[in-house]
Amino acid sequence: MSRLFAAVLSLSFVLSSPVAAQNKSPKNDWPVAAPASQGLSPDKLAAMSAAIRKGDYQQITSVLIARHGQLVFEDYYDDRGADGVRNTRSATKTVTGMLAGAAIARGDIPAITTPILPYLADKQPLENADPRKGKITVEDLLTMSSLLECDDENQFSRGNEERMYLIEDWVKFYLDLPVKGFPAWVPKPAESPYGRSFAYCTAGVTTLGAVIQRATKTPLPDYARKVLFAPLGIETAEWQFSPLGQAQGGGGLGLKSRDLLKLGQLYANGGTWGGQQIIPAAWVKASVSPQAQVDDTRNYGYLLWLYPYAHKGVSHPSWQMAGTGGNKVVAIPDLDMVITITTTNYGVRNPHVISDKLISDVILDAVEP
Repeated sequence: MSRLFAAVLSLSFVLSSPVAAQNKSPKNDWPVAAPASQGLSPDKLAAMSAAIRKGDYQQITSVLIARHGQLVFEDYYDDRGADGVRNTRSATKTVTGMLAGAAIARGDIPAITTPILPYLADKQPLENADPRKGKITVEDLLTMSSLLECDDENQFSRGNEERMYLIEDWVKFYLDLPVKGFPAWVPKPAESPYGRSFAYCTAGVTTLGAVIQRATKTPLPDYARKVLFAPLGIETAEWQFSPLGQAQGGGGLGLKSRDLLKLGQLYANGGTWGGQQIIPAAWVKASVSPQAQVDDTRNYGYLLWLYPYAHKGVSHPSWQMAGTGGNKVVAIPDLDMVITITTTNYGVRNPHVISDKLISDVILDAVEP
């Protein structure tokens, strides 16, 4: 027993010191600092790791924290470790949003208000023909607010993503959907905050990935490598594909935990990494600003969730990449902090609540005055 205790004590020391971030790549990797040097309690972080290993948060697989642009905490709770590629499900959507910003900045897509149908001429004619389909824009897909009847949170929705996976052509699946109706008890877009009616729709982001691919004349994985991953030093990215070979911009992209943290830090830095402007600062600002209202406590930016964390009576605004199972990359600007949590809590009840509780009750509690 004493040998086990000594091993745990030794591990806690390593995880709370600069050597916690090991295997540092020679290019574009993280600057590393001790937690205490950046205002985080090493004892509370070590206690967090012990609780995760005990199973208090179900199946958390990694937690990484950056403060003031430096990696201060990194721990893994499965046998895959730092080299493990994490399927963070719908966190992929934010990557697609980043690529849309890059395509617009480079002139491949003229503007955020650009209609999408001209890029998808081979998918026409469309079922449920309606002239309003021709007015669907890139911004509509970025904000989950097009007029097509698509709602992943409604099992009866014709556009529910589980129905999309049953057919070959995921893009045409989306474009063929009917226009949604607005009964008296559902606010119309004009009556909603920001002039948009939000409905979470994976098929729309899948389609946005296809639009980016057509506009740039480059397969989506190759475009991501060129304009985003290579400048960040991200070398491993595992995409999922539709039966017709379209890279899935709506979910399932596999990335290492450190690389997920880089994506969050990129936006926390206003689109820069290593002194290079990778994504325009104006795009980042728009992406992390409210563009649609989800509910009374949450807003949505450009494929980013926006809601605060409360701790000791203080509300800390955040924006985040998020995917099934409570997988998250969370930026908390007022604390200059970026957090990555990966999990396999796919079959667990309220997995996002589990990850959010870890952030609000434990990680924020480790912040020292």
